[in-house]
Amino acid sequence: MSLRADGDADGAGGNDLLLDEQVCFALYAASRAVTDVYRPLLTELDLTYPQYLVLIVLWERDSRTVKEIGAALQLDYGTLSPLLKRLEARGLVVRNRQAADERSVAIALTPKGVALRDRAAEIPGNIACALGMEAGTRRELIATLRELTEAVRTPEAGRPARPVEDQ
Repeated sequence: MSLRADGDADGAGGNDLLLDEQVCFALYAASRAVTDVYRPLLTELDLTYPQYLVLIVLWERDSRTVKEIGAALQLDYGTLSPLLKRLEARGLVVRNRQAADERSVAIALTPKGVALRDRAAEIPGNIACALGMEAGTRRELIATLRELTEAVRTPEAGRPARPVEDQ
């Protein structure tokens, strides 16, 4: 198969293998760009982006199990555990074994972790400005991305055997 100058694969109307037509690349590039906007803001707090996300989960509701944090962030234990250890080493969180189930570990904010929330409070507004989107557009984008995530994670839920062409 050859690619013509107009991007049409063999004249069949298919542009499926063009980089600009890949959903995965558009998401990857957008994710990297947005994470790059966060980086200098988080550097001021001496946090990585994944550590910031863990803290957001705990700022929403303190004292959660490792399993709950993993579910909220869609991270497995092997990825989450080192993040929690680093946050604990910095004195931002503590680990507590659950009395009812010794296998379960609750993660709670320390006073230092709670206080960091005040310093992080400006980050969402700074990110909103950097994105240059109206609040409604941002909410729509978030909703669309959540729908995409759900659709991809739901096994074969109403998925056609072949891609549906745009009408």
